Amino acid sequence: MSIIQHSNLLQNTERGLYCPAGDFYVDPKRPVKRAVITHAHSDHARWGCEHYLSSTAGEHLVRMRLSPDAEFDFLRYGETITHHGVKVTLFPAGHILGSAQVRLEHNGRVAVVAGDYKLGPDSTCASWEPVPCDLFVTESTFALPVYRWRDQTEIFAEVNAWWKASAEEDKCCLLYGYAVGKSQRLLAGLDASIGPIYTHGAVEKGVAAYRASGVELPETIYVGEVERKADFRGAMVVAVPSAHGTPWMRRFGKVSAAMASGWMMVRGTRRRRAADRGFVLSDHVDWATTLKAIELCDPEQVWVHHGYSAILARYLQSIGRDAVALDQAERRDENEDDEIDQAEANA
Repeated sequence: MSIIQHSNLLQNTERGLYCPAGDFYVDPKRPVKRAVITHAHSDHARWGCEHYLSSTAGEHLVRMRLSPDAEFDFLRYGETITHHGVKVTLFPAGHILGSAQVRLEHNGRVAVVAGDYKLGPDSTCASWEPVPCDLFVTESTFALPVYRWRDQTEIFAEVNAWWKASAEEDKCCLLYGYAVGKSQRLLAGLDASIGPIYTHGAVEKGVAAYRASGVELPETIYVGEVERKADFRGAMVVAVPSAHGTPWMRRFGKVSAAMASGWMMVRGTRRRRAADRGFVLSDHVDWATTLKAIELCDPEQVWVHHGYSAILARYLQSIGRDAVALDQAERRDENEDDEIDQAEANA
């Protein structure tokens, strides 16, 4: 099937994925009049649009990240609205709180833009659901066979064992993850009986939005409200990676630092981050679950972007799928939002 056959429902443009029939964009790359956004990370929810549509579950995060001057509409998962004859429905994506797959239907054709997504349970957000469609637009952040995630319960057990061992050595643990989504997932997996849990300023903003949305998290203390001479021995501090190696760290005394990311699967990344430990925990699909998601949705055509798009598209073609790489060279680090989050925290 040619990419042209979906041109009235969805087009790949310089401004992002555009729905001509509905005259709106999904996760636009530049400011547009009307945007449907899959989730609140800044590479998907961009400033400057006049009107946004997103999921009700992510309302607090979206309002936290975007200008209050914009117009917002929020849609519950499974609820459908019709705009210029295009039916728009949001389904859980499992990436972070409020993340959504965008289902578009027009003239009997269905496209699903998955945004960032992951399969499997997560106590901090609704789990991904397969949505049958004619066209499936998938990310490919970790679309290489080397990326295969272990069960998250094993990872959290390792995190808590590292924390406990560090506490016995009178060290403070610094655990790095991006401010919105990963940090809250990490908090949910921590064993609060080991010691007190503190948060970096950028993380605390996300924590407040998650709590306001009804997500249960362990008790935390914002570092900015603690005296600089406080004793942090045995404590856990959840922070953003950009805080590592900065003067902000000095208050914690003797520390052990760890990064939680899918990129920790690659040892070179762990060395570049200069962390003592690396925990492989991602909020994106790995190689196997990407293929599983495509199989469950069973589209006529797959569009691939955001990552190893050309590699995944070629593999899908080799197994008989009609697949198109929308970006041939794009690669991104799932922690890139932290630089923005750190700037917001310091503002």
